[in-house]
Amino acid sequence: MTKFREALERGKTAYQQEQDANVPVTDFATKASAWLNDVVVASLEAAKAEVAGEMTIDIDTAPRRRGRVLTPAVRFQIFRKPGLKKTARRAFTVNVQLSGEVSVSSPGMVAEAVGNLGDRSGERFRNLVVKLIEDVARGM
Repeated sequence: MTKFREALERGKTAYQQEQDANVPVTDFATKASAWLNDVVVASLEAAKAEVAGEMTIDIDTAPRRRGRVLTPAVRFQIFRKPGLKKTARRAFTVNVQLSGEVSVSSPGMVAEAVGNLGDRSGERFRNLVVKLIEDVARGM
């Protein structure tokens, strides 16, 4: 009978140690949202100001109503201002995977990796935004 009590005590001790070790330093969704705000939204706002005369960039940072979202996303649209030739409009989604990789996708476009949560520079994302603006300007 003492073996069972010892096993029970070892189990309780192991459970308590596991609970103490599982205290998250930072919630993943919070970390991903911070990266999206610091890198993606800041880059899109800068691009929006730079091309304001000819193009419009609409940024949607509000999360969809899907309950608590584990992997946040940012949606944005790039389109020409009305009156400048025909109006071309493209919608994009920036997603954060659980692995920490960030990608941009759009209907008809293969998702393109643009960074990692650990990378705070955002250079790859800014280069992709430049390419997307050029594509919309060409009327793709």
